[in-house]
Amino acid sequence: MRFAISIPQFYADGEFDPAAFRTYLTRVEALGFESGWTQEQVLGSMPQLGPIETMTYAAACTQRLRLGCAVFVTTLHSPVHLAKSLATLDQLSGGRLEVGVGTGGRGRMFGAFGVDPERFVARFTEGLEVMKSLWTQDRTTLDGRFWQLTDAAMEPKPAQKPHPRIWFGGSSPAALRRAVRHGGGFFGAGSSTTEQFADQVRVVREALAEAERDPADFPIAKRVYIAVDDDADRARARVNATLERLYGRRSETIEAAAIVGTPDHCIAELRAVAEAGAEMILFSPLFDHSHQAAQLATHVMPYISQNCSGRSR
Repeated sequence: MRFAISIPQFYADGEFDPAAFRTYLTRVEALGFESGWTQEQVLGSMPQLGPIETMTYAAACTQRLRLGCAVFVTTLHSPVHLAKSLATLDQLSGGRLEVGVGTGGRGRMFGAFGVDPERFVARFTEGLEVMKSLWTQDRTTLDGRFWQLTDAAMEPKPAQKPHPRIWFGGSSPAALRRAVRHGGGFFGAGSSTTEQFADQVRVVREALAEAERDPADFPIAKRVYIAVDDDADRARARVNATLERLYGRRSETIEAAAIVGTPDHCIAELRAVAEAGAEMILFSPLFDHSHQAAQLATHVMPYISQNCSGRSR
């Protein structure tokens, strides 16, 4: 089992504290988290820093921590510009980049980005082809529906060869099968319950078998909104309020997907996530990030993969 943690991104105008941000990152690296992850939301009422800029800052603050985004809505990007930015970040970080991608779904404000909402899946797939080609080929020639490149070169390539792992988000069977066709891993959303995630994993594994792909080369991860607190009612109220701000609405399903409570309760719930198929768990605390990271590393992570009978607190 591998463990990851969210990189804080939610700062109102003037709230960002560079020293506190550096301290948090060096702390989570020392606590043994394998990777730190961002999210992308360009438009929205939550004050959220951009993922590429945040990961770049984080790369300069750390030595070992891998850095990812789950996920870039690549449909809304120029794949040429995004490929360049990500290749640059992979070089600057010494090959520590993880790339998550997703279509964004039909609910996106596509008009703000000049994207035809009727063709967003085709645009997503072609954009990914452009990025992979620029990362791996000396010259790219592509006469696509959305982009045309003739003998185009991009240097330097990413530090990782052939390129950073590409994780796919998504929940529908079509999206999950697309992940197996074009991606290198699947990332379950924080808004999905453990039961929903288990169903998604079954589809992914069926698709891997049909494609004769080795499951060992296609890792599966799950984001989990979490709060470790002996006062579960207090923590649950804070988590639900923050999720409502994050998603812009109340949702019993999203609230049910969050894991909140004592360390023992969190361990039991996280074991279920692992049994559902998660090989990496991305912890996403919604408040008190440093305190939650320490709680997770000390009182939760060591016990997820072992029997906790006989433990004492």
